[in-house]
Amino acid sequence: MLEACTNGAVPGEPVKKDENSRRGNWGNQIEFVLTSVGYAVGLGNVWRFPYLCYRNGGGAFMFPYFIMLVFCGIPLFFLELSFGQFTSLGCLGVWKVSPMFKGVGYGMMVVSTYIGIYYNVVICIAFYYFFMSMTNLLPWTYCNNPWNTPDCTGVLGTSRANTTFANVSAVMSGLTEIVNRTKRTSPSEEYWRNYVLNISDGIGNFGEVRLPILGCLAVSWVVVFLCLIRGVKSSGKVVYFTATFPYVVLTILFIRGITLEGAVSGIKYYLTPQWEKILDAKVWGDAASQIFYSLGCAWGGLITMASYNKFHNNCFRDSIIISVTNCGTSVYAGFVIFSILGFMAHHLGVDVSEVADHGPGLAFVAYPEALTLLPISPLWSLLFFFMLILLGLGTQFCLLETLVTAVVDEIGTDWIIKNKTYVTLGVAIIGFLLGVPLTTQAGIYWLLLMDNYAASFSLVVISCIMCICIMYVYGHKNYFKDVEMMLGFPPPIFFRICWRFVSPFIITFILIFTVIQYKPITYNDYVYPSWSLVIGFAMALSSVICIPIYALFKIAVSEGSTFLERLKNSVKPDPDWGPALQEHRKGRYATTGPESVEVCPLKEDLKDEGKEKLKETEDEIGLTIPGSNGSTLNPSPSA
Repeated sequence: MLEACTNGAVPGEPVKKDENSRRGNWGNQIEFVLTSVGYAVGLGNVWRFPYLCYRNGGGAFMFPYFIMLVFCGIPLFFLELSFGQFTSLGCLGVWKVSPMFKGVGYGMMVVSTYIGIYYNVVICIAFYYFFMSMTNLLPWTYCNNPWNTPDCTGVLGTSRANTTFANVSAVMSGLTEIVNRTKRTSPSEEYWRNYVLNISDGIGNFGEVRLPILGCLAVSWVVVFLCLIRGVKSSGKVVYFTATFPYVVLTILFIRGITLEGAVSGIKYYLTPQWEKILDAKVWGDAASQIFYSLGCAWGGLITMASYNKFHNNCFRDSIIISVTNCGTSVYAGFVIFSILGFMAHHLGVDVSEVADHGPGLAFVAYPEALTLLPISPLWSLLFFFMLILLGLGTQFCLLETLVTAVVDEIGTDWIIKNKTYVTLGVAIIGFLLGVPLTTQAGIYWLLLMDNYAASFSLVVISCIMCICIMYVYGHKNYFKDVEMMLGFPPPIFFRICWRFVSPFIITFILIFTVIQYKPITYNDYVYPSWSLVIGFAMALSSVICIPIYALFKIAVSEGSTFLERLKNSVKPDPDWGPALQEHRKGRYATTGPESVEVCPLKEDLKDEGKEKLKETEDEIGLTIPGSNGSTLNPSPSA
């Protein structure tokens, strides 16, 4: 096979860099790995995993966590990467494998839309704190601000402390008062609730739009759009920074943290094993859920990112590297977070459990307050929130690209492919507008509602149905052969067993665990009203309901005189299912007849006739040009 044919180019034309010249590929494999790491490693690695770890037995939690990584996380990650890479299509196009299940792809799009809306709001709040850290004194250091209440008690008193004995005494007096209080309101918490959010009294009271947050939301969407303006060609270059610099910041914060007094006690609290909790089903449920959600399974992003790989890329190796990196980052972030929280607990004279938190409470209340105790606190604050911004952007890039790719692949015209930037701009504008309600005074209530319902059990259902479709409807033997054709070797037997039995069992366990452990959402002392929970369940079902609705539609429009015939035809792979490029369609994917005439053999047959004769012949014979979806374009012979 001549080199010119390896990228789908016509003989005589210059060899193009991309293998799939119509759709495009990653510039190199490092870009794909870094993008996938940025996608999987997100805010949850910093504000959820450490909390889950110490709540579920400290070091003992690591055992079920890594068990779930091996038997569920890596296999599912490999399955989605291989699925997208084999067809070079996004989360909608891949369901040519069994058209009746295309609703799974629509469900993935719905989930990614929800996550993309509220995730960028979190990023914009991190932007706000980043900008507010550009000062000599962090604004949440003291309690003498207009937004503070009489209940506010700061660890540094009520005014800027000097090094005099009187002020040191005031600080110690303030600490004593904090310890003696049954309920402490910190300046960072009041800054968060009363100033940044100016939070209303309930989810139904939207109040006014917080203009500073709205402005930061616009900044956040502009940054995301500019980084994706050329699709994977531009985002692949940006991730060299966004995916790697958070590790630099984590390392700087870690070195600073472990040198602080009390840091060791925080790390001990984080890691001390409580082996008796190993027998608690809740611990295993939390471990499985954290692995599943943190890797981004069933969001559609993994399929989309892998679809821009070259056909023979070793996605098996990539899945292991990315999954292990994601989990290692979670563990590493735990050391960083708890070294600082241990230092804070030491200053307050309380247990680490009283200052530890998770979610927004950790990122925007507990950790910022701890930073005020450090020398040159604005510097550490800038670094911390810059790290949060980069972690969030890495995930947001893939969420937006997932939606854009799905739209472009579904329409599939040359115009839409050439004008993909306009699609990206349109999706970004819609995402911004849908995020505006989350910048109101009730925004935090809606953000947490979406986080808890829109992307929870629906992801588990989608992932479970995906495994059933590929392994049992399409057929595990067929899929194993596809992977072997793509990678050059069959999936290891361990992964074959996990795909067919172990992973679906664990996914089912996660679903049952989620249902059994369900508790109505609350925010601090606020209890959500029943009508808001109905909206939450509606958001969760909106992605799942796509699956049966599309399945019924596909059965109805399929050929056949009886229901069983239509059902059978609706699950058959589409004729276009398989590798995107003609050169990779071999074996059972090879076509026969005039449309399958390949360019390379033609050139081999005519090479002895000389270059001029070859050029003349090529001008007269209609050549078959492979399309990005496996279709062929047959240009008419020139007149």
